[in-house]
Amino acid sequence: MKILIVEDSRLLAHSVKSLLNKQYIVEVVYTGHEGIERASTNDYGVIILDLNLPDISGEEVCKQLREKHVSTPILVLSGNSDIPSRVKLLEFGVDDYMVKPFNGDELLARIRALVRRTTKPLLSSEIQVDDLVLDTTRRTVRRAGNTIHLRRKEFDILQFLVQNRGYTISREMIFNNVWESGKDSWNNTIDVHIKHLRDKVDKPYNKKLIKTTYGVGYMVDETG
Repeated sequence: MKILIVEDSRLLAHSVKSLLNKQYIVEVVYTGHEGIERASTNDYGVIILDLNLPDISGEEVCKQLREKHVSTPILVLSGNSDIPSRVKLLEFGVDDYMVKPFNGDELLARIRALVRRTTKPLLSSEIQVDDLVLDTTRRTVRRAGNTIHLRRKEFDILQFLVQNRGYTISREMIFNNVWESGKDSWNNTIDVHIKHLRDKVDKPYNKKLIKTTYGVGYMVDETG
């Protein structure tokens, strides 16, 4: 899942991004207009929005996004804790509100709650990348019309990579999103699963979809 941070303080934006990077793909912009443009043209799971931006207010960012029918959950960060401000923000379409300074664990919990609350079932359970097709409901995989049999964790990893195609996914992100909370694993366990995936999904075909970003992690890339 991708998260957009709209925050003019580069120090705070970097701090929040570092906190979230272990579990999510995080993009940062520093002005309200950049936030509107990015949120209007990309799919994010959550938008984290500062109210005091250098060009336009966070309230105006939220208002314009809702007018554009962008329904992405918006979590506002602000130094203002008075109740009237919170009520006003809810009227603008804000989904949640946190007062600075905030606790990192609470921020993660709020994000998870927003995602659970707003997640809607997809009209189609199929995800296609090039000639690879995943059916997330039936948990089946086909490539070039051929059925590929994957084990449970292999499918889970492939689904996570495909849903975030075009982005490098670290081993830690794979672990946090695929393995059950509290269970231990090792990077080489993930590497072994990736090897098995490549043997089944890529090896029999000319075009390789699972790429390695050396020293970082893996990605599904259909550009060749």
